[in-house]
Amino acid sequence: MSIPVPSAPDGPVFSSREFLRLLESRGLTGSWGWTFATDEHVWSPGLYRLLGLDMGVVRPSYANLLAMVHPEDRFDLATAAQMIQGGTLRDQTVRVIRPDGSLRILSFRGEVYHDPDGRPRAAAGSVLDVTDRERLVALQAEERRRRRALFEQTQSWTHAAIDDPAQRVGSQEVLALTGLTQEEYREDCCRVIAPDDRARAREQVRTLLQAGRPFAMSKMLLLAEGGQGRFRFAYAPMRDERGTIQNWTIMASRLDGPMNAAMDEPVQQGFESGIGGRHLCAARGLLGWSMQDLAAFSGLSLSSVRRLEDDGEALTTRTRCAAIAALRKAGIVFMLTDGNAVAVYRK
Repeated sequence: MSIPVPSAPDGPVFSSREFLRLLESRGLTGSWGWTFATDEHVWSPGLYRLLGLDMGVVRPSYANLLAMVHPEDRFDLATAAQMIQGGTLRDQTVRVIRPDGSLRILSFRGEVYHDPDGRPRAAAGSVLDVTDRERLVALQAEERRRRRALFEQTQSWTHAAIDDPAQRVGSQEVLALTGLTQEEYREDCCRVIAPDDRARAREQVRTLLQAGRPFAMSKMLLLAEGGQGRFRFAYAPMRDERGTIQNWTIMASRLDGPMNAAMDEPVQQGFESGIGGRHLCAARGLLGWSMQDLAAFSGLSLSSVRRLEDDGEALTTRTRCAAIAALRKAGIVFMLTDGNAVAVYRK
């Protein structure tokens, strides 16, 4: 059965070489080849780009390729002798240092080709730039370490919650703190709460979630090691571009623990959606600012500030964040009290 090959619009049928060129033009992949008998080396234009080299500046060779690999990673790749004599080529991800000093993380995948009698005759491989992926993995690992340190030192943590029992997942922190299993938490998340506080907390959460505004409340939790602890939970709605609530970001912190943690950024952003025009007006009054002053310090127009304080349409845009940032810089503190009230004071 023949497989149709796609054609370019108003042009010839794509060949595999043209397809490779199209992929390499994105700047994320390249390829190399080496024929052992003739010592002929080939680098694709994409590989030159990955290595930060101009075409023809460096003679293609496996030795020159290895020379650009970070010294600590160089021995992770197969040597020339291992390919020629042993017929092996390991797949590895290594760091490469470009001539301009920049560092990229490249994934090497390749194969050694053999003659009918089993002797290695050539090798070829592809190279993929995975710098962004690897950095994302490192950032995610760092975030997990940060969250764990925050939890261990302050018994504070953040997690996301969907108002749907079928999708309920307990964070690792709350499970470790209370000793519940994921299955037990999914069956009834209120099992983490002390029995004599459970009915009150369940009803308060239900009522405040329906209001759709940021809120805070306290809960008495059962602890895995025995006893109970009082925690403050701050809930912030996360909305899509249409303003529909997708989930809730929650930050919990122990009130009678060693220390309280600052509100995490996602919670902070959700909390700001509950800061209304009257709060901005009160904050401005505490500073003795006019509307014109707030406009000047926040980089907004006077008309935008008026709409903000009138709870107009602009209140849902980035202008609100600019105004809040200017007021905070001047010493204003917005604090979410129990329930969904916002307190405003000056440091």
